[in-house]
Amino acid sequence: MKLIRILSMLALAVAGLVAQAAHAGRSCEQKPLTVDALSRGMALAEQTRQALDASGQDLVLLARVGQDLRKYGIHYSHLAFAYREADGQGGTAWRVLHKLNDCGSDHAAIYRQGLGQFFLGDPFRYEAAFVAPSSAIQAALLPVMTDRQRALAMHRRPYSMVSYAWSERYQQSNQWVMETLAAAMLPAGASRQQAQAWLLAQAYAPAVLHLGALERLGGRVTAANIAFDDHPPAKRYAGRIETTTADSVFRWLEMTRLGGAEVTVGLR
Repeated sequence: MKLIRILSMLALAVAGLVAQAAHAGRSCEQKPLTVDALSRGMALAEQTRQALDASGQDLVLLARVGQDLRKYGIHYSHLAFAYREADGQGGTAWRVLHKLNDCGSDHAAIYRQGLGQFFLGDPFRYEAAFVAPSSAIQAALLPVMTDRQRALAMHRRPYSMVSYAWSERYQQSNQWVMETLAAAMLPAGASRQQAQAWLLAQAYAPAVLHLGALERLGGRVTAANIAFDDHPPAKRYAGRIETTTADSVFRWLEMTRLGGAEVTVGLR
């Protein structure tokens, strides 16, 4: 059974090779996928599946280390929902719902993938982590995962990887996760503004990146997926870029007791 599951994950990953133009929390450098990278990606996916199964949870927030962002004080580069659903064979399988930038462009889309696809590529580190939200949040979010309309309700196509956490001009991947979580806790038809207000009321604090003027100018000029004009001028000119990161989300869940302890998975 384990071999069948691994082969199934491998098939999904290979099928996903055609979609590798979509990235979030990974380098946009195009590299041929090596056998070693594929093998290690599948090994991490299998370890993550085992940890998720052992958790007894039905939905978690799952993070990966796609890029080296340590100089900004960031460990995990990308956040997604991972949820359990029936596999049609009497068992269950884990699916990932997340937002991906069309690499280097100013727009993004929502993708539903398997764990194998989620870890496919050439990440900075073969490491993942997840946190299970409270049972009430899981119950509110699970119906959203399989409802296309609700899953897309908070999504906005204009993308900046450093989008201001309290603006609606752009939206990066981790921000979509948080706004979707918040919207699930609100009455149907909630707006992004209302979702952000809920997060503020729940004491969420985005990460603060300290970027100099040259870094901001270079990012805006050389990359279509980086913009700073949604940040308040006073904060922007002071080099305080407040954006949503997986690390800040995990800290918030622990601090507010809206989630459990962080579980890490990684390859040696």
